[in-house]
This record gives sequence, C-alpha cells and structure tokens, in this order.
Amino acid sequence: MSKVSVQLYSVREAFAADPGGTLARLAGIGFTQVEPFGLAESAAVLRSALGDHGLTAPTAHAKLIGVDQDEVFAAATACGVQTVIDPFVPDEQWRTEADVAATATALNAAAKRAADHGLTVGYHNHWWELRNRFGDRSAFEVFAGLLDPELVLEVDTYWAAAGGADVPALLTALGERVTALHVKDGDLATDASGQVPAGQGRVPVGDVLAAAPAALRVIEFDAYAGDIFEGLAASHTYVTGIA
Repeated sequence: MSKVSVQLYSVREAFAADPGGTLARLAGIGFTQVEPFGLAESAAVLRSALGDHGLTAPTAHAKLIGVDQDEVFAAATACGVQTVIDPFVPDEQWRTEADVAATATALNAAAKRAADHGLTVGYHNHWWELRNRFGDRSAFEVFAGLLDPELVLEVDTYWAAAGGADVPALLTALGERVTALHVKDGDLATDASGQVPAGQGRVPVGDVLAAAPAALRVIEFDAYAGDIFEGLAASHTYVTGIA
C-alpha cells in the first residue's frame, strides 16, 4: 500500500463545488488515498465517490470531543476509514497541565468507544501544542505521555516546526505512536501564508520523513497562492521520490 495520501481540506473549495471531479483530479496526480475532513458531513458523497475513482480513505478528520461519536464512527465505517483523527483542540485548552490532562482523558474515552466499532482514534496538532510548555516539555509531549496505548498521533510537521519543535527529534521521541504525518512546507507563518510545495520551504522534509519511516504521509496545504492541484502534484512528486 502507498504511504502517501492527501488531506481534502487542501481542495475544500473545489471539493464543495464538484466532489467527483476533484477526486478524479487527485487520482490523476497519482494519489490512491485521501484524508477527508468533516467526515460525518461528507460521508454520503464519499461512500460512492471514493470507489468510483479508485481511492481509499484510511484516515479521516472529525471532531470527537463534545459530539455524537457514534455518528462519526458510523460514518467512518461506511467510508472504509480505519483511524478517526480529532483535528483541533483550541489553544486555550493547552495552557495548563489540568486542561491537557482533560483532553487526554476525553480522547482516551473516545478511543475505547471507537474500538467497539473496530476503529482507532488519533489526534492532530497545530503550533500551540508545541509552543505552550511546562518546564522542559511541550504541552504536546505531556499530552502524549497521558494517552492510552491504543491512541495514535498524526503529527502536523509544519505546525510543529512553527511551534518551535525540532520535528525529527520530536518524531524520534514519540516513536511508533506516530502513525501519520501532515507533510507541508513554507516559511512557518502561523497564519498559513507562504505555504509552498514540499521541499521548497523551511521544513526539513527529508529529515522529517526519515524520522518516521512507517508513518502515512498526508500531503496538505492550509492555503496556497498558486493553483492548488499543481502545488499538490509538486508535493506528491517530491514526497514519493523520498518516501
């Protein structure tokens, strides 16, 4: 199985206008896997459209805290998703160790519920989990230490770098808990401006990928000033060349 996927948030406007056509263009680039976002909302389209274009979705993003988790997990099962990843817990909930522990507890509970559906739960970071620190450890590292063994991490390597992390060292420290990476590049602006195809910015993409050799590589742009499909194609060529 290919280790390269693409986060559909990158093409959110095109997908909203023409889901099938967008998936066809991604398949034409060479992607065989995608990572949906807002899974429950897009499940009806994805159930048929993924197979129509020879695509699978081993991972997907969906909010898991404070929602109907069974609805999310049912959507995941219908779309063939194996790992449901909570993509966002806001900055203000990473500023005290008590709040970090509360998030870990909530996601550990979600992971147990997901197991009843045959699914795995993960978490995806932004920059603030790495920027906020308790002593010599980032809030993200504290969080990882509180997770049950079955819960996995999808490290967004751009946001981790923007938060001040030495990303290859972070990945090495987290080890096999990291089962997926968000691969993107740019000048590390936290407003997502200036993102560029992988290998053209400040993220040491080659070293990052080498530090997590078994992890799924999920290419993403939060924003892109050029043609997004051209940007994704350039990233796909670079990542597949060293994956």
